[in-house]
Amino acid sequence: MAERVEQRLEDRVPELEQLERVGLFSRTEIRAVLRKASALEYKIQRRALRKEDFINYIQYEINLLELIKKRRARIGYSFKKEEIEHSILHRVHSLFNRATGKWKDDVQLWLSHVAFCKQWNAKHQLSKVFSTMLAIHSNKPALWIMAAKWEMETRLSSESARHLFLRALRFHPECPKLYQEYFRMELMHAEKQRKEKKEFEKAKMDLGEFSYSEEILNGEMARIVYRDATQKIKGVEFQLAVLSIAKLFDFTQDLQKEILENLQASYADDPLTWDHMARQELDLGSLQPPEHAPKQRKVAEMAQREERCCAVFDEAVGALPTEDMWKRYITFCLERYNRKTNSGELKQKRLERTLSVFNKAHESNLLPEALYKQWLQLLLESSLSEKAVEVAEAATRRFSVSVDMWQMRLQVLIQLKREDVTQCFEEAIKHVKSKGSLALWTLWVEWSEGTNSKEDTEALYQRSLHATTPAESVTMKEMYLDWTYRSGGYKKVKKVFTSLCESRPFSLDFFRKMIQIEKEQESCKMLHLREYYERALREFGSTDTDLWLDYVKEELSHPQGKPENCGSIHWRAMKMLQGDLVEDFVSKYTLLQTGHL
Repeated sequence: MAERVEQRLEDRVPELEQLERVGLFSRTEIRAVLRKASALEYKIQRRALRKEDFINYIQYEINLLELIKKRRARIGYSFKKEEIEHSILHRVHSLFNRATGKWKDDVQLWLSHVAFCKQWNAKHQLSKVFSTMLAIHSNKPALWIMAAKWEMETRLSSESARHLFLRALRFHPECPKLYQEYFRMELMHAEKQRKEKKEFEKAKMDLGEFSYSEEILNGEMARIVYRDATQKIKGVEFQLAVLSIAKLFDFTQDLQKEILENLQASYADDPLTWDHMARQELDLGSLQPPEHAPKQRKVAEMAQREERCCAVFDEAVGALPTEDMWKRYITFCLERYNRKTNSGELKQKRLERTLSVFNKAHESNLLPEALYKQWLQLLLESSLSEKAVEVAEAATRRFSVSVDMWQMRLQVLIQLKREDVTQCFEEAIKHVKSKGSLALWTLWVEWSEGTNSKEDTEALYQRSLHATTPAESVTMKEMYLDWTYRSGGYKKVKKVFTSLCESRPFSLDFFRKMIQIEKEQESCKMLHLREYYERALREFGSTDTDLWLDYVKEELSHPQGKPENCGSIHWRAMKMLQGDLVEDFVSKYTLLQTGHL
């Protein structure tokens, strides 16, 4: 091993001599480089190789290259690159090759090599890296796309890119992304040839026997890719993705027409198709008004386009009356309504249209549950409070077991300060199962705290503890304790705490809240704190190390505390804590004793 390391260090000598001779590095720096290189070489020559050692070595060499680059720029010296940088680059490639040969499955390592080649413009080496990587990771379409894009955009070789895409499709014959990028590549190739032809014609150059194929110039290769793809890949999403790519090129009108015809013929019953057909009306039908056109004309033009979109959507919900179709119609209306405009008339039109569509979907019983909330917000913003109450009531009739719907209705009534809030809460609790009703009880008691008497609120808290599931009652206990302290003071909260402790389950925050309340009192008694800590430890002593440590701190810092109790608390903690928590407790307890915690 030592001989190999010495040989590799000797191979460095010419480049290091050049670095010193041309004044990029001093002799001291050269020695430091040799020492570091020697240490790194020994690590990668061991029998048990580690990936991190290769990564560290590669990173060191890259940093060295960057430093040389900065030094060259500073002193203005640009010669001897063959003897210096090329030698280091060759070594980095060699390290990458060894690493990727050893850890073939590490895609990130391959991508790091690719990035390095791109950074240092090593095109020949990168071609080899892609070739080897794709032979091993042929199951990853993204790598094929990356390689083909590089061939097309950097090496300007559409033939090589096409060859890679065709190879990739043999491995992944039903991959939509591969077909999309292949389709894009063929259109880019056609556009490139069209530009070349235009330049030649402009320069009036005689091309001799060479001529451009009209079919390729018109995107016929892309059309073949599209037709092949549609036989293997079904779904509106793919058709729309291909159409959006075609729209990026100004010579694909016929191709776009074919894609649209296929979309309408094969997927007429899909909401996405109708959504696209409607939205494209925003871009079709009239020329863009000139910049100096009157504001009123621009507003009228936009209103007409939106009307055409809605006409298509109206036809869509008639032909395809589903929740999804109505949802897309409403989403479009909301998008247009939320767009900024200086025209009050256009804004009002958009609002009326949106509310009308909401109402039609509701009357058809096809308005999705999630959209009722947006409808109510829009009604309240528009000061249509009576309609909002009506809609909220209708929503709870249709989705009578939905907690969200009842919560939404109650929030509307509370916001409008209606008198029938309590009646609505009672109705909600009847319809909703006890499991999941926590949100309703939380809302009810919070409203009661600010509206009803203390007696009514306390009765409501007591009722909630029995009405909710044991797991959800934990939250109600915490809220009950907090409210009692705020409204009734220390003596009252102590009684409530004692009564609540009679029925499990509890949360740790429940006990910590009571401990905090005790500590806020002027005459804070250690006797009471011990009681609360002991109660908490009975429930959570086996799973929470911080609780034990806080107990110890209390005994040490409280005026009535007994530091001699710390030993017994420590012993009990060691007995009760489970698994790795014992080690965690011991380390924290040690830090506490030494004053570092």
